[in-house]
Amino acid sequence: MRVTATPLDGCFVIEPELIEDERGYFFESFHREKFRAATRVNAIFVQDNQSASKYGVLRGLHMQNRDCAQAKLVRALSGKILDVAVDLRPDSKTYARYFSIELSGENRKQLFIPRGFAHGFVTLSEGAEVFYKCDDYYDRDSETGIRYDDPQLNIDWQIQRDAITLSKRDAARQSLSEWESGVH
Repeated sequence: MRVTATPLDGCFVIEPELIEDERGYFFESFHREKFRAATRVNAIFVQDNQSASKYGVLRGLHMQNRDCAQAKLVRALSGKILDVAVDLRPDSKTYARYFSIELSGENRKQLFIPRGFAHGFVTLSEGAEVFYKCDDYYDRDSETGIRYDDPQLNIDWQIQRDAITLSKRDAARQSLSEWESGVH
């Protein structure tokens, strides 16, 4: 597997090494020791999640607070998404900056998002199945998030605003400044 650092400290793009022949293909989607050697991150995943979304569905920006923060390893099994990670670690030199990447069933890339980041994605194809690993369990009481369209973040979602479909919860998310002030 090839691991590439992003401009955000601790956030990595992972590309598998495909073994292909007339039968099809094979690849390791994750190998803990190889990942640790390449990143110095000792990720131990405890929960897997999967979602299916139609074109324009935007899920995010989500995270869990403090003791329940989650690192995630995200990939698209089918279709195409724009995956976005936002650094919300208070002492980080890249605080409030984001990184985005197209993940697809075709390119098989994955994004590792460390604890303390908000995460979201939008479906760019007719549909997409997204699978992600978490290094801590989901805790409803620790859930928080930021508005996907917060002007301070200025995320380019690569899709027209009127094509975006949000859940009621995501539509009601707070701004980054409200989140910073402790409203969460």
